[in-house]
Amino acid sequence: MPMSTKLISFASRQRGVGMVEAMVALVVVSIGMLGIAALYVESVRANRTALLRTQAINLANDMADRIRANRMARDAYALAVGELPALGTCVVETNCTREALAADDLARWVREVRATLPASPDGTPPRTRVDVAPAVSAGNPDRYTIEVGWFEPGSDVENIYRLNLQLIAAPSL
Repeated sequence: MPMSTKLISFASRQRGVGMVEAMVALVVVSIGMLGIAALYVESVRANRTALLRTQAINLANDMADRIRANRMARDAYALAVGELPALGTCVVETNCTREALAADDLARWVREVRATLPASPDGTPPRTRVDVAPAVSAGNPDRYTIEVGWFEPGSDVENIYRLNLQLIAAPSL
């Protein structure tokens, strides 16, 4: 068989192979792109979660700073879950007592938490709670537990951040 006949015979068997290779390459690239898209979506979700956790930590630390600044108010900082204290006029219009300042701090803090963190799927606002355990004797610290809870968008599981704070009240002046 002459050489030119072999080439023609080989070339006739290769028809369509380029099309199959192109289709296989397209499938492989498509699967890779789907993987990249899934990775991107998960990255966005993780960033949102990190942002909400950071906001919850900052809000709990804000309340801890308010308690530190008004440490003699003690029990006035107790707040039950779901409670929404009325806004006062402390700081804005008049000077006020330690207890009134604590109530104003709680009212402003709860509103800030509700404005910052997402509510539950049924519309229940984010959880806010402050437990106060006064010192059992002089020289021992008062104990505060500050709690912030929220729901991630698209989730029905509540995330809760708790900050424990211990303070020894300064003597009255």
